[in-house]
Amino acid sequence: MKAYNSIDEYFKDFSGEQLEKLEAMQRIIIECIPEAKPCISYNMPAFQWNGPLAYFAVYKKHIGFYPTPGPIEAYAEDLVDYKTSKGAVQFPLNQPLPEQLIYNMLMYRKQQLESSKKIKK
Repeated sequence: MKAYNSIDEYFKDFSGEQLEKLEAMQRIIIECIPEAKPCISYNMPAFQWNGPLAYFAVYKKHIGFYPTPGPIEAYAEDLVDYKTSKGAVQFPLNQPLPEQLIYNMLMYRKQQLESSKKIKK
């Protein structure tokens, strides 16, 4: 498996629908939390904000969104139409991304990170 050093490098390996979804996911994260820092983690695009905010990766038929378990649990009712696991959700490439849901999950994760930062002080 190829090792990636940046999100741009990761994106260069994709085109068409896959690249469109990657770019859309990145845009949503940046619009939601502009101060989040992009990086590569677990060899996939990721964003950090006072800790791990979210990861995402593209596959043949879906884009995986990994906001950690908290948002998946909190928005379980909104995710019933998608395949999920403990810390991930799969959004099919042939459907529009549920931008508001992703935004809500990111804001939930941000609140989790803010709370954990206050506890550590």
